[in-house]
Amino acid sequence: MLSIQNSKLLHFLLAPDKFKGSIDSISLCTILRKEIVSFYPDAEVSSFPLADGGDGFAQIIKYYFQTEEVQVPTVDPLGKSIHASYQLTSDLTTAFIEMASASGLALLAVQERDVMHASSYGTGILIKDAILKGAKKIILGIGGSATNDGGVGMAEALGYQFFDHSKNRIHPTAALMTSIDCIRKPADNMLERIEFIVASDVKNPLLGPTGASHVYGPQKGASIEDIKTLELGLTHLNTLFQQDLGISVADHEGAGAAGGMGAGCMAFLNAKLISGVEFIAHEIGLEDVLSKADFIISGEGGVDEQSISGKVVGYIASLATKYHKKIHLICGDSSLSEEKLKSIGVEKIRALVSFSSSREEAIKNPEKYIPLALQSLFN
Repeated sequence: MLSIQNSKLLHFLLAPDKFKGSIDSISLCTILRKEIVSFYPDAEVSSFPLADGGDGFAQIIKYYFQTEEVQVPTVDPLGKSIHASYQLTSDLTTAFIEMASASGLALLAVQERDVMHASSYGTGILIKDAILKGAKKIILGIGGSATNDGGVGMAEALGYQFFDHSKNRIHPTAALMTSIDCIRKPADNMLERIEFIVASDVKNPLLGPTGASHVYGPQKGASIEDIKTLELGLTHLNTLFQQDLGISVADHEGAGAAGGMGAGCMAFLNAKLISGVEFIAHEIGLEDVLSKADFIISGEGGVDEQSISGKVVGYIASLATKYHKKIHLICGDSSLSEEKLKSIGVEKIRALVSFSSSREEAIKNPEKYIPLALQSLFN
């Protein structure tokens, strides 16, 4: 166990992300807190469950800001009718929308993944509903998407029109991106009256080997040939942004987030892109608490290279480094080397797969293995 003579002096900070497909960050903090208190009854434990703009963003917003949930009929990435929700403040002026609730990869079975035809249209329906209900500020969490359409589906739902070379109106998807000849802005200036902030979980540009298509296309079902088509489509879309909207966003940090949704939000909505986890951390005063903590625990389901670039683990590590502190990680699994982890300030890491009989078992029953991982951190 930790060699602390007086546990009353020990201050724990819990700041994990969800373990995607396994356990949300709120439940994770509850388990960790219970176990810590059982070891150190007099210690102070500060719990800050987090999200980075992807799946779980709306849940975390509701947890901290006591927003009201609004249910809306919309469509999933392939156009199937569903109900999705977003969060609205009590004064109806600010809406928090999670793209994944209407356009998320988790809404589709593995065999249904079809990035060439998946659309962000359903997210546009949520945005329009929030505006019609009176929202003047919309924070859109992007991440966990099934799409690579550069936000054209969202834009169509909000009144943008897309035409081919024959001046025929088309309903754009990634598969039809290069068929678009021009973009027409909405006749109504409704969008210009709204402040849009996009909370992103990655820093990728729109195009190139680190862009949306190459990095995230495969997990959405794209083949090697599909990736080439997707890249050509987003390249063409950026040309249209310059031609018809007077803006170029391809090289902007985060433009490639959520299949180019970051770029689309900047071009179609004049949105400001920010880090999802930094936005939440700032709003809840996390940095001040972290600066005074003795033992910092973070984590997520899969710790990899992406974890240290715009996601929760990377942000907590950088914040801890600022105050000359180390962090400890609990995760489902990790592909990072010990050397890499040490370089970002990780003192120890414990993966649930090390304590379970299989990866599937760890995902299915995380509450069984989280206490074991925590105990191992203390030893």
